[in-house]
Amino acid sequence: MNTYDFKSIEAKWQKEWTAKDIYKTNIDHTKPKFYALDMFPYPSGAGLHVGHPLGYIASDIVSRFKRLNGFNVLHPMGFDAFGLPAEQYAIQTGQHPAITTEENLKRYKEQLNRIGFCYDWSREIQTCDPNYYKWTQWIFIQLFESWYNGKSDKAESIDNLITIFENEGNVNVLHKGDEVSKFTAEDWEKYSKLEKSNILQHYRLAFQKETTVNWCEELGTVLANDEVKDGLSERGGHPVTQKLMKQWYLRITAYADRLLHGLNTIDWSDSIKEMQRNWIGRSEGASMFFGIENSNDKIEVFTTRPDTIFGATFMVLAPDHEAVDQVTSSSQNEEIQAYAKAANNKSERERMMNKEVTGVFTGGYAIHPFTKKQVPIYISEYVLSGYGTGAIMAVPAHDERDHAFAKKFGIDIVQVIKGDEDVDIQENSYDAKEGRLMNSENFDRLTVKEGISAIIQLAEERGFGSGTVNYKLRDAG
Repeated sequence: MNTYDFKSIEAKWQKEWTAKDIYKTNIDHTKPKFYALDMFPYPSGAGLHVGHPLGYIASDIVSRFKRLNGFNVLHPMGFDAFGLPAEQYAIQTGQHPAITTEENLKRYKEQLNRIGFCYDWSREIQTCDPNYYKWTQWIFIQLFESWYNGKSDKAESIDNLITIFENEGNVNVLHKGDEVSKFTAEDWEKYSKLEKSNILQHYRLAFQKETTVNWCEELGTVLANDEVKDGLSERGGHPVTQKLMKQWYLRITAYADRLLHGLNTIDWSDSIKEMQRNWIGRSEGASMFFGIENSNDKIEVFTTRPDTIFGATFMVLAPDHEAVDQVTSSSQNEEIQAYAKAANNKSERERMMNKEVTGVFTGGYAIHPFTKKQVPIYISEYVLSGYGTGAIMAVPAHDERDHAFAKKFGIDIVQVIKGDEDVDIQENSYDAKEGRLMNSENFDRLTVKEGISAIIQLAEERGFGSGTVNYKLRDAG
């Protein structure tokens, strides 16, 4: 039996495929369309690794299957050849990134073609090509010059918003963005150019704000969570710290509800839809304001369980929360600074994955909005400044994580929800959203659902809280 001479046979037919452009996609309205898009690889000098074909083979199989079933298949390929990876490779090799990138592109295309993928190379994209990235710049400008009108439920020109401000201020504007103080047309007219610009930042779909980022001094850039491991940059192994910096963001949170509603109209599997819903993470609850002892300032928290507010026996702030310095006593300052520095040297992902209970008492107290009792304030790395408000009211009787924290630091655990089952609240938290309120003053004996509504209503009447909707989804930056 003759052996399969794959080198000559595959080279022969791949040459034939290329000469005849058999995978080139032409416009054909008589066939149903199918679009298969792979994640573009970064063309490093090392060439393809096993993870590339692992994903590409699957999409190639589907593309061929669709083509054989009469579909007009568009299966393009491109290269993500821009940014930090290209810059770092150029530094390591001492060559200009344009030279190294071009050489690596040739190597990648050769390897991809030898595997035999059915790409339409006439539609190749390179992110470092000015003819490509000019369109990403164009898209950014469109976003910068737009705002999300809550009344029409779509993006509109920022010029239209400015016209509204000039005629009636923002008193009747419904937008999905940052909270903005109300102003009249007369106020707008008196604002300086800088003040107007700062106000518009709260409305634009592309905007700047200060936020905590992964900063690498050696690389001179901000890194994504995926680019940081054990406090070091994935590329080069340089130290990474948490730093407050002004960054550009895209206001994708304005589209959260439309994204959720859109999931009901697309032909995706139920499991993928559920993953998307969890990623968006819509949750109804309340914003509550706890006063700071001996101050007129307040700390805002978001909670999905306002029914448990009478069980809030302590408060936890993110280590980089803006109120930490204000609430920290002089005797606790050194310990707070050391803990905050250690926490801020970790990425968000590392902090979220850490199951160890850690924290430090600030020495300061908040004032409970209902009972007016002192509430001790701690900092802990399990609270992130980028999620919610960066502060939580901790209810150890009805939250497993808060319960572990209270047990470690000897904080009171007060049961305020009584369910059907008997639970030793000092040993385990009762997290179920079922039962009736107890130890909650005039709200005792209400069901959880009734308690949520009644407590939000009273908080709104007294001016220290309101019902609100929060999302896990965060603006892209």
